Amino acid sequence: MALKAVFLDRDGVINIDKGYVYKKKDFIFAPDVFETLRYLQSRHYLLFIITNQSGIARGYYTEGDFLKLTKYMMHEFAKRDIKITKLYYCPHTPEENCQCRKPNPKMLLDAQKEFDIDMNASWLIGDKQSDIEAGFNAGIKNTVYLGEGETTAAYKIKSLKEAISLIP
Repeated sequence: MALKAVFLDRDGVINIDKGYVYKKKDFIFAPDVFETLRYLQSRHYLLFIITNQSGIARGYYTEGDFLKLTKYMMHEFAKRDIKITKLYYCPHTPEENCQCRKPNPKMLLDAQKEFDIDMNASWLIGDKQSDIEAGFNAGIKNTVYLGEGETTAAYKIKSLKEAISLIP
């Protein structure tokens, strides 16, 4: 039986987006992220983080820096009994035209294949149109845009906590 998932962008959804965040001192969890993820987990969704990290290819920080911050983030979730099933990341710049960089769907499709995810029962929450397009490109209709900008997402919210009222 296929499982259901919520795919979350990192910068701007999980944490405050300060641009190329790779140090623990600059990583600030978004308001209500723990409450919202606990709710989603209680509804039997697997939780995935999918994130473009072009700062690696641009030389702003190393893959090691990114992985060190990821370990810290995952530990903070675990301390609060929140299980992130897996984090997928793309270290490439847009100019590299890779298949993993959102809006391309590779990270989502890799998760679908690896964990037998039912994309029709799954959701994606992002703060950029490229996140939403990646969801659509992977067959996810339940897309949620977190923010003020223009979007083609199925839903638009101003705070992550609003996702609780949307996602059954």
